[in-house]
Amino acid sequence: MTQDINATTDGTATGSARHAAPPTAPAAEPATDNVHKLRRGAKRLEARDLNIFYGSFKAVADLNMTVNPRSVTALIGPSGCGKSTVLRALNRLHETAPGGRVEGSVLLDGCDIYSKQISAVSVRRIVGMVFQRPNPFPTMSIRDNVVAGLKLQGIHKKKGLDELAERSLRGANLWNEVKDRLDTPGGGLSGGQQQRLCIARAIAVSPDVLLMDEPCSALDPISTLAIEDLIAQLKQQYTIVIVTHNMQQAARVSDHTAFFNLEATGKPGRLVEINSTERIFSKPDQKATEDYISGRFG
Repeated sequence: MTQDINATTDGTATGSARHAAPPTAPAAEPATDNVHKLRRGAKRLEARDLNIFYGSFKAVADLNMTVNPRSVTALIGPSGCGKSTVLRALNRLHETAPGGRVEGSVLLDGCDIYSKQISAVSVRRIVGMVFQRPNPFPTMSIRDNVVAGLKLQGIHKKKGLDELAERSLRGANLWNEVKDRLDTPGGGLSGGQQQRLCIARAIAVSPDVLLMDEPCSALDPISTLAIEDLIAQLKQQYTIVIVTHNMQQAARVSDHTAFFNLEATGKPGRLVEINSTERIFSKPDQKATEDYISGRFG
């Protein structure tokens, strides 16, 4: 399981259908947190009648979508259509934004992550996040960057942490590049290496789902290829959802693609269609999808 250590606020949901923003102070995890029953392995994600809000503004409307385990699902669409908002709602990071709330359900192997009996912290241990720009702790060593989440969970034995750091760095295809400088600052790595370090940090606490918000947008082509190769390997163990504006990248890395759009500025984003990536890029069901894929708009 993984907790996004970049999220500074969490809280329990207040209802099963309408879920309000969390309180400012972190809330303790309820003793009856049913999410722990889900351990272990890649998970199936389902959004059911999901509406996502910022205050009174509805950012995403009527989302029904299934993400299969051990696969990569790409979310594509023009800017402002709610792709990143959907991603953040899948591990309850959305509710850390002012006025952030949802109506509807997000099911993780049939368990509603917005249930009042499940805390946001426990969800983020299972559903990890990799952000658009690499965000390692710049003055913290490479080793300590990887195990930061583990230390937050109370794991402090050096031998165990060192073993987990090596395993995670190998899993992120970074070990051979940094094994001789683990005690140097993570901020000294190249951009592509920093992003792989963040991926190592995310997988160190054994998540079942990885969410990636444009993980290659700030990287050069060679670093982008390294991340894409890594994604292909990681999907053997994890359920992966990636937001990308790069159509070629979506076609290369994903098994399924979901196209989002909005009618006009100020209107909520909506899922237009989701299908196999091959079908979306060769013979989509909706003309709007074809127009976007072919570059007629967006």
